Amino acid sequence: MRIKKKTPKPSAKRPPLYFIGYRGTPPQSAELKTWYDLEYGGPLAVGVDEAASESWTLRHGPWSAHVVLPLPSSHSAGLKEQLAWEHESMGAVAPSVVSPRDMPDAVLFAARLARGLTLLSQGTAYDLTTDTYLNPSDWRDRPLGSFSARDHVTVMEAEADDGRQWLYSLGLKKFGLDEVEWFQPAGLPTAEAREQLTDLADELIRRGENPKVGSTFPVSGRLARIVRHRTAAPSAAQIVLREVLIS
Repeated sequence: MRIKKKTPKPSAKRPPLYFIGYRGTPPQSAELKTWYDLEYGGPLAVGVDEAASESWTLRHGPWSAHVVLPLPSSHSAGLKEQLAWEHESMGAVAPSVVSPRDMPDAVLFAARLARGLTLLSQGTAYDLTTDTYLNPSDWRDRPLGSFSARDHVTVMEAEADDGRQWLYSLGLKKFGLDEVEWFQPAGLPTAEAREQLTDLADELIRRGENPKVGSTFPVSGRLARIVRHRTAAPSAAQIVLREVLIS
């Protein structure tokens, strides 16, 4: 994580990156602070809204995020059924609005908070962007010691309309970027293509901007070229994609 001098202002208006589902009494802000300081060095500063004790503003150095725990029933109504889990209560973690260059730090900070709340509550975190559920054991395998695109972006596989294999990323949206996609003939191994898309995602996050159609840039010793810009809906949600060829 990079240290910045200017502290961004937190914003509750940014959509959450994670929902946290749990049973029983939720973790208190003091518990989260103790855990965070031991795990990541801290100090974690906690600000609690006097008018709404379930609303916290959390800061570590120049990074900040907003946590609501528990979410009011007016906000969580229907979400439990949508997420298909049996947790009685839920909370949300949202990062502050920052510049594209600082998004990796903001996303990492929010993920660390989501990890801590999941471990302390023995609940489940749901990553809205990648459609991923993270139980305590999953977070223990993902310690988040430093920023890695692989902790925040996943590569999915599906069959394209023309029968080819379709590989596409989920998670670049967290950083204000379009997702990337790759097509290859059916039946070929996908391990190399998945690795290349992940490396490409890491490069795009580092650059902090969407590449234009026709642009080229090096990725892991090879040349990536953006050939198309489109939208698709592999699940219920529509995503914006940029097709890439890597040679």
